[in-house]
Amino acid sequence: MFDILVYLFENYLHAAACPESEQLARKLSAAGFEEDEITEALDWLSGLRAIAVSPLAKVPQPDSIRLYAAEEQAKLDTSCRGFLAFLENAGALDPQTRELIIERTMAVDGFHVNLHRFKVIVLMVLWQQEQPLDSLILDELLTDEAEELAPVLQ
Repeated sequence: MFDILVYLFENYLHAAACPESEQLARKLSAAGFEEDEITEALDWLSGLRAIAVSPLAKVPQPDSIRLYAAEEQAKLDTSCRGFLAFLENAGALDPQTRELIIERTMAVDGFHVNLHRFKVIVLMVLWQQEQPLDSLILDELLTDEAEELAPVLQ
């Protein structure tokens, strides 16, 4: 699923340029993705689109503190929660977008959400909202964990 999400980001500059689900499924199949992976990714994207257009029941205040439920803590490890706080403190996210990211992370089934996968979720939420991204934030989202852990000198 995450490979498909990255593929969409790389191949469609804006979420609005992305074709409808049926046509997109054919294109993804032609690109070599498995049918079950395509279905899972399209279901996740459909949920993202649906929740992105419906407002939250209660919009968080900008100065509020986010407390995580036990289920959220289990799904979002400390590195993910720390990264989310970093993005919010850097001004890249507002509280409503933060909640959307958390909701979409909770919607991921069958995967352990490590920091790399979490960054893909964040990227896709921002892509769907077509929010402009600072180049440093974009670089942070696209940095691979393997690159971060690689030794500087060989």
